[in-house]
Amino acid sequence: MVPRAVSPLEGAMKVFVCTVCIFASAIAGGICRAQAAAGSNDLAPYAALFQDSTPAQATAPPLTLNDVEQVALARSPEIAVASRRVAVAEAHVPVAGALDDPMAMYRGWGVPLRQPWNFNDAQNMFSISQTFSGAGKRALRTSVAGSDVDVAKAQLDEVRLDVRVRVHKAFDDLLLAQNEMAIHHQHVAIARQAIEAARIQYTVGKGPQQDMLKAQVALTLLAEHMIRFDHDAALAQARLNTLLGRDPDTPVSVAGQFAVVDALPEARTLDTVALRSRPDLMAAEQAAARSHTEQALAKKAYLPDFTVSGGYMLMPAGTPTRNDYMVEASINLPWLNRRKHDAEIAEATARTTEQDAELSSLRNVAFGQIQDALVEAQAAQKLAHVYHDQLRPQAEATLESSVIAYENDKTSFLNLLDSQMTVINVDLAWLDAVADFDTRLADLELATGAPLEQSTTPATEVKP
Repeated sequence: MVPRAVSPLEGAMKVFVCTVCIFASAIAGGICRAQAAAGSNDLAPYAALFQDSTPAQATAPPLTLNDVEQVALARSPEIAVASRRVAVAEAHVPVAGALDDPMAMYRGWGVPLRQPWNFNDAQNMFSISQTFSGAGKRALRTSVAGSDVDVAKAQLDEVRLDVRVRVHKAFDDLLLAQNEMAIHHQHVAIARQAIEAARIQYTVGKGPQQDMLKAQVALTLLAEHMIRFDHDAALAQARLNTLLGRDPDTPVSVAGQFAVVDALPEARTLDTVALRSRPDLMAAEQAAARSHTEQALAKKAYLPDFTVSGGYMLMPAGTPTRNDYMVEASINLPWLNRRKHDAEIAEATARTTEQDAELSSLRNVAFGQIQDALVEAQAAQKLAHVYHDQLRPQAEATLESSVIAYENDKTSFLNLLDSQMTVINVDLAWLDAVADFDTRLADLELATGAPLEQSTTPATEVKP
């Protein structure tokens, strides 16, 4: 990993640590006397709050976003089900355009009623017949089955996109929890030293009890943060493992870096991308195409089907020509059943109109979802920039100023502690903002149906 420059926050933290250590050392001479006077350790109730309650970590290397997406696409049960539906649709294609089964027939004509076993005096007929559909019907049936395959494939792509986006969100949640834990671990040692300094100052009579209580509140707030981080990490881990087709409580860790996109595409550009990339629109288009093919097939109902038969005839004994053959042909008469076929054509036409309307409606819904997701992404982008460009620098500058003022006896220790807690809260809020922005990008990709190919500016990486 490329080394990064020390940020102003890290410099301020180091100064703050040094200041606290100097302060604690300056009054360390009174510790023994103060503890004897106090008769108890005031920090004891708070020690359990900072035991490492982080869930069991994975022994395997951390997974990147690309890693988890590839595993999910290969092992997701939902994708496996959708893939089998494609296989079923493909298997039906040759069946749809196949001929009906040939038929074999035997007829015994003129068998004497008084001698039903006397086939020698009867006409014995053996024939094979085959029915042929009217011109173009088999090709249209094959086309309908092919459209079913296209619909199933588009639905498979839709499932893949949905799984990929949900994996992205679960990955973001777990990465956010890990980064929040990193910030927590960075600051908990400083908070411990702060409360110890306040306790010492109180026990030697140089500070009010209120100062120590406020320091204890700050320490407890960090413990409250850790409980929430553990909760969020456990939920994200369970969701991610489920999407990966694994046991939900399998330990897993992730590695990555949140990023802020420089510029988001315009809604019109995303609409154009969605029309050619969004899987549910592709499925609706294929369904509409299928309905048009079914309508054309329904109109073919007035083309008759033909049945051709050929066979051998064994005539009764004593007949001059005992061995004969036979040829037979028949057609159905759809013109005599207009009520049925006209109703079939009307049904197919209505279905076609309905599919076209549904496609138009889905396009309208897609454009609305794109607009909603784009508005949410733009708002999250602005908020992330506010935290990164304004609030974080302001909080860090306030901490640096408090450190300098404290070193020159111009501010109280609690003001210094408050500045440090402000930096912690702003850092956590900034992480939430950039993680929310990344989640909104995932929603925008889901609404568009394709990854957003845009330049990005990496956000500052948080390390323990």
